[in-house]
Amino acid sequence: MSAGSHAHGAAPDGHDVHDNEAPHGSLQGYLIGFVLSVILTAVPFWIVMAHVFKSPTLTAFVVMGFAAIQIVVHMIFFLHMTPQAEGGWNLLALIFTLVLVTIALSGSLWVMYHLNANMMPTSTMTAGNAMGGMDMASPAAAQDSRTMP
Repeated sequence: MSAGSHAHGAAPDGHDVHDNEAPHGSLQGYLIGFVLSVILTAVPFWIVMAHVFKSPTLTAFVVMGFAAIQIVVHMIFFLHMTPQAEGGWNLLALIFTLVLVTIALSGSLWVMYHLNANMMPTSTMTAGNAMGGMDMASPAAAQDSRTMP
């Protein structure tokens, strides 16, 4: 294959001509993404280390929110996944993947929760209740268990 017969061709000035108009990164775009990433990492670190919120649950949700925002920053500034890239097919494939992962994870958690609630003995259940109401700690129960067939 000759140098001029690339699939995307070459311009007369020697530079390649691309048929697709996918966005390419610039130094400014990468620097903006980097600064946002540092901020989105430092703020949650400070929130956790300074115990800004009294509730650990609230802290976890805030940190997860920052993580979700950082994922979007990385997708836009570093992976260049915008609605214009490749006619929007990259973004559509990402949305489809996220929907499938959400369904799979939430369904798995739902099943595990219900299995735990319905199959595991509760903390109020004692060994005697599990053995048909017999209290295995009493001597009478021990004698009854020896006489049972």
